[in-house]
Amino acid sequence: MKNIYSIEFHTGSKEELLPGFASDFPYIASRVELDKFMGRFVPWHWHKTVELFYMESGELEYCTPKGKMVFPAGSGGMVNSNVLHMSSPQGESEKNIQLLHMFDPSFIAGQQGSRIEQKYVTPVITASQVEIIGLYPDNPVQAKVLDTIRESFHLFENDLGYEIKLRETLSHIWVQLFAMSRHMLEEKGDYDKTNNKIKLMLVYIHEHYAEKISIAEIAAAAFSSQRECFRIFHDCLHMTPVEYIINYRLKMACHMLAKTQETITFISHACGLGSSSYFGKVFREYMDCTPIEYRRKWQDNDIKRQK
Repeated sequence: MKNIYSIEFHTGSKEELLPGFASDFPYIASRVELDKFMGRFVPWHWHKTVELFYMESGELEYCTPKGKMVFPAGSGGMVNSNVLHMSSPQGESEKNIQLLHMFDPSFIAGQQGSRIEQKYVTPVITASQVEIIGLYPDNPVQAKVLDTIRESFHLFENDLGYEIKLRETLSHIWVQLFAMSRHMLEEKGDYDKTNNKIKLMLVYIHEHYAEKISIAEIAAAAFSSQRECFRIFHDCLHMTPVEYIINYRLKMACHMLAKTQETITFISHACGLGSSSYFGKVFREYMDCTPIEYRRKWQDNDIKRQK
């Protein structure tokens, strides 16, 4: 199980890049130290993989276009395939640790078109009304599932039959999640065009953040009007397109400050933030420190982790 301090994304999109994810075994396990993430949050993103998690310590808030859920230590849940989401630690806990199973639905569904896929997997991963399933220890039924999830992280890769045991355990958990979600699956879930449109708009921003971007261009990327663009950003991300652009540019600037030795002037222009003076002003407003202070903090953290 890898220790994770940041996430990477496929070029030109916000779909998460999963290092070590193999076609013959589409699964990875991670121990995510969220209190050590740059900016102390995981930005808006999505992935085809299912995200099954357990909160070992701290408290985490998940946001999706349809709302928010808070997960304290001892709770957990499942984020469905292709659901747009972000998460951030709550409070100032020194340890905010999340254990993660990330797996392609085919890992438990087996062969494409199989009975298992049609009966148990596809109905869940295609249900727009099922974004996140929360599991909390004060519910006896959910507590049993949480126990299984927690214990599943004690399987070791070098053990005989590890791959089969892991798939068996995840399949057992899936059956229980399927049973819990049946009432949601019975609700009418219309095809969500808005979800696809916001993703197209985000992809456009991620591809062109270094350039001047107009609202008209963002809207056109999803075949929408400017008015609809504003509405979709408000409804899905609870911010304006301009606010998202600034946030994304600052996130890219944070990455360059922490991972490169490029000058502040170079980074400000490379991230579409104009002059170094404007960059410094905006950066301080959003991050509560200067770019230099941020660079020093995160590069020092990298050195400590390498020791």
